[in-house]
Amino acid sequence: MSSIYLSRLFRLLILLFFQVLVFNHIHLLGYITPLVMGYMIVCFRRNASRISILIWGFITGLLFDIFSNTAGMASASCTLIAMVQPLILNMLSPRDAADDFKPSYLTLGFWNYTFYTFLLMLILHGTFYLLDAFTLADWLLTCTAILGSSVLTTILIIFIELLVHSRQKKKHHA
Repeated sequence: MSSIYLSRLFRLLILLFFQVLVFNHIHLLGYITPLVMGYMIVCFRRNASRISILIWGFITGLLFDIFSNTAGMASASCTLIAMVQPLILNMLSPRDAADDFKPSYLTLGFWNYTFYTFLLMLILHGTFYLLDAFTLADWLLTCTAILGSSVLTTILIIFIELLVHSRQKKKHHA
């Protein structure tokens, strides 16, 4: 098995561990919950095959569904953002970027990376909470949950990204 797949598997297990044991128990204002497992899809390079991204997205959502008892909502949401991730990344990446361009705040710039992450998290949370509510009877609460969770998850992903890249910088300087 290649090192890329092993690193993705390790990232998936770490994200799933923290999602299930920590982030699923955060409910700001009673309904704003971060879904940081979307970071798994945010990290895919530009030249990654679409099938690979879709499979990893589905597996990420499926594992979340299994451990969080969400009945397929996460699988559908993660698969959807896995489908649109290459399109959004191509829109926001520099025109002269390499084919194996990896999205991060270092390569896209802080604000472009934040916008890229926020768009993906907005789609993830929008799908997740609309499938959860399956009605627009209380649309204001659903919109607040979508927007609040997207903002909170984006902030957490930025912190994770800063942590990952600060460790990589220390490792290269040592």
